[in-house]
Amino acid sequence: MTTMQNTAGVAPASPSRGLWGLGWRRLKRNRVGFVSLWIVAVYLLISVGGWFNLVGARWADEVGVPYAPPSWVKESPDDVLPPAPAEQAAAASSDLVSLSRAEDTIGKELTEAEKHVGEYADHTPPRLERLPFGGDLQGRDVIQKTLKGTATSIFVGVFGAVFSLLIGCVLGAVSGYFGGRTDDFLNWFYSVFTSVPDMLLLLSFAAVSGRGITTIVTVMALTSWTGTYRLVRAEYLKLKGREYVQAADAIGAGSGRKMFVHILPNISHLLLVQFSLLTVALIKYEAILSFLGFGVGVREVSLGSMLAEAPTELIQGYWWQMLAVTIAMSVLVTAFSLLVDALRDALDPRAAAK
Repeated sequence: MTTMQNTAGVAPASPSRGLWGLGWRRLKRNRVGFVSLWIVAVYLLISVGGWFNLVGARWADEVGVPYAPPSWVKESPDDVLPPAPAEQAAAASSDLVSLSRAEDTIGKELTEAEKHVGEYADHTPPRLERLPFGGDLQGRDVIQKTLKGTATSIFVGVFGAVFSLLIGCVLGAVSGYFGGRTDDFLNWFYSVFTSVPDMLLLLSFAAVSGRGITTIVTVMALTSWTGTYRLVRAEYLKLKGREYVQAADAIGAGSGRKMFVHILPNISHLLLVQFSLLTVALIKYEAILSFLGFGVGVREVSLGSMLAEAPTELIQGYWWQMLAVTIAMSVLVTAFSLLVDALRDALDPRAAAK
């Protein structure tokens, strides 16, 4: 009877949570980090939609007049746009034709032909004088360009980070686990890469490989794996002598299984943080490369290529494209940076479980 009373009086033990469960719980308590997670998720959805042409698919359509102002900006006499060069040339040519027809022998035939110009319908849609967030030199909608450019930049950053993480993780695991001459050779190879500045390596590879999204992803993966290699190597040097690795060795597990089945899951939280850091860095690198002319192709758009157009527009007083790119990129980079800090705190195994 006493045993039953004691058992009834003890509260049932709460189910144990693993590292990921505790990390998710801590992340939800961090309001800034949790909001940043949702912002990053929205950007990732935009990237997926842009890749499948569900978002920003009509970014290349010339729907407005050159440098169409935003519709929410009040028009003033100083904002009246000068006629486009093509319109000026057409007006000048029409004046020359009208002056020369008096002495031209076929002037009557030209005048007669002009009477039939309006008989055929023109299917070209009229260009808008104003757009929701303005237009660029070709009259393309800045919002459509920003959505498509954001999708391109995120795609480049995410896939570049994935391949960079894969290269650094494999090389770091091999170096830290086997040690010896293998470790010496890979350390020498790592030292060669780190002795050259990252931006110089990026520019060198990009100049040789040419422009394009595939080239940019490949170049970034080949030049940004060193930080991951150093992190993974240090963790494998520390963990390869732990009891669970020795137990796996005792039951006959091979080196590959011990490296990637037993040790790798224990550093997965560090790799997640490293992936977030790499994504932010590569988005910035893509913007720099496109700004310098080594980025995406001429038929593609990214945040960096839009930034490359901004200086010429700002000189002429057209600021709306620069504003759109600044808002899109600053929100993205800030949210990613805050999310990285929140993930680092949430996934720290030394943090006390609450």
